[in-house]
Amino acid sequence: MKVLVTGAAGFIGFHTVNQLLLDGFEVIGLDNINDYYSPQLKYARLKKAGIDQDDIRWYHPTQSSSSSSYRFIRMNLEDKQQLFSLFQSENFDYVINLAAQAGVRYSIENPDVYVQSNIVGFHYILEACRYFPVKHLVHASSSSVYGANAKIPFSEDDKVDSPVSLYAATKKSNELMAHAYSHLYDIPVTCLRFFTVYGPWGRPDMAPMLFAKAISDSKPIKVFNNGDMQRDFTYVGDIVNGVIKTTLTDFDISPKYRVLNIGNGSPVNLMEFISELETGLGKPALKNYMPMQPGDVPKTWADQNQLEKITGYKTEMTLQKGLNKFATWYKSHFNTI
Repeated sequence: MKVLVTGAAGFIGFHTVNQLLLDGFEVIGLDNINDYYSPQLKYARLKKAGIDQDDIRWYHPTQSSSSSSYRFIRMNLEDKQQLFSLFQSENFDYVINLAAQAGVRYSIENPDVYVQSNIVGFHYILEACRYFPVKHLVHASSSSVYGANAKIPFSEDDKVDSPVSLYAATKKSNELMAHAYSHLYDIPVTCLRFFTVYGPWGRPDMAPMLFAKAISDSKPIKVFNNGDMQRDFTYVGDIVNGVIKTTLTDFDISPKYRVLNIGNGSPVNLMEFISELETGLGKPALKNYMPMQPGDVPKTWADQNQLEKITGYKTEMTLQKGLNKFATWYKSHFNTI
């Protein structure tokens, strides 16, 4: 079985590729390695998977030195002709689309890139799956689509018509586009609404990495909403297991379209998260309490009963163990990247 993983140099993409290879799949990884955050971190992830930076060329596959089942291609999703050529030549069984311009706050400052990457790029993924059919397209949506929803926990049946950031609006647009394509062309599609993911090799623009760096450097961390926030923090290994379980799930409905939450199913107070991270790093945090930021929400909580019912998904990692794994990795790896 051959799987295309877009966003393969990203946080979740990197871990997904590694697990698929362990599970015996042939994998093609795709990423444009943009500079939204340090490309060197992305190259370090790729190197861990056997892809050397010096061997990477635009539009040409690079063979992994550590796995005969993995090749990587540097490409933009917006490069329609190149994307279609890839689909035509590789005949994918599954597509896991994790590529996107991420970041809630960044979308307020740089809206154009979100339209190009998240709307145009995803449109071409759908078009490619239309003309070169796959068994299942799994797409990374986001819990940000729930906006300022006051109902807790967040359910897939809740109205999501009031996004509070452009990033969230593009993710909701993706879900609507996927529904239309699934209905029109009988494409099996699942949109997974990711909640806050943390773990080794994480994104440096997200709270766990920002906190770890500041604590390690003895600098203040920014604690928004004066610490009165809760997040459905989920360890990356649990997320990857859920993504793969979902990808391999057969469809028995029409249209072949689903939206599913994927998270931990249990919100954690931000101050508890910081406390556990302090323990893992062995150092106290200097805290700079700040008001809520535009585009943020005070609480997220995934109702994932549907995902559990359909795939059998269960999280296994406790917050304490997960943050200890993250802190151990950070102390031994991140300062060398």
